Parts: sequence; structure tokens; C-alpha cells
Amino acid sequence: MSDVIVVIGPGSIGQAIVRRVSAGRQVLLADLRPENADAAAEVLSNAGFEVSTATVDVSSRQGKRGARVNTISPGIIITPLVKDELTGPRGEGYRRMIELCPAGRAGTPDEVGTVGALLMGSDGAFITGSDFLMDGGVTAAYRFGDLAPK
Repeated sequence: MSDVIVVIGPGSIGQAIVRRVSAGRQVLLADLRPENADAAAEVLSNAGFEVSTATVDVSSRQGKRGARVNTISPGIIITPLVKDELTGPRGEGYRRMIELCPAGRAGTPDEVGTVGALLMGSDGAFITGSDFLMDGGVTAAYRFGDLAPK
């Protein structure tokens, strides 16, 4: 197994990344909670992916050489968790962020998957130790735009 894609946190976004970059490759879904990895593995296996799972604690510094490690910090991406947040006590704040950010909308897991494809593909071979902020401009709007404190 020399060509393995490891996705830590196989929720909606992690699964979108797998669908984007893992056709014909072995996929290892890793999560601190095995039930999360197992549920995602079932969905992806049923879609034709070769999947295995592992329980991991990313705070451990052991598995530190030989891997490119990058993170994507997504803003409001429409997932089951965000759908709950939009209808919960913080929903008004979330809707305000979406309305006033430069993109004017929330993102999708597949859009995050596109960035994951760059980071995990040959075009991103020299990118490591990076964090990509992907929030439709919410952070900029808080600092300089319509969401900035008055």
C-alpha cells in the first residue's frame, strides 16, 4: 500500500475530499471516535472506494515524518452540524455572517474538497505545514468590512 490517502475527520467535508481525490486509491479514514470513521467508511465503501479506518489522536507526535500535513480552516460550510447551528440559538449570528461576507453565501463540502485536491495532488507537492482559511471572506469582513465592530 504505497498510495494511501489519509483523511482525519471523515465528516461531510472529509468525505467530499475523499470523493474528489481518492478514486482507485486506498483510503484511511481516521478519527478520535471510531464510530465516526466507521459510519463514513460504510458510505464511501458503498460508493466504490477502498476504505479502512483507524482511531487516532492528532495530538500525538509519533506517524511525524514522511507525510505532508496541511489543514483547511473552513468557515460556514453547509454540513449537518451547520444546519443545526442555523436553526439553533446562534442561528441569527450565522445567518448575518453569511449575508454580510463578501461571498454572500455559505460554502459546500465539495468546494473544500477542491482545495483538498490541490493540497493532496502533485500540484501541491511542496505545500506542507500550511493552513488554508476558506471562509468566503468572513474573517476579512470582521476585520475590515460590514461585520467589523463599530
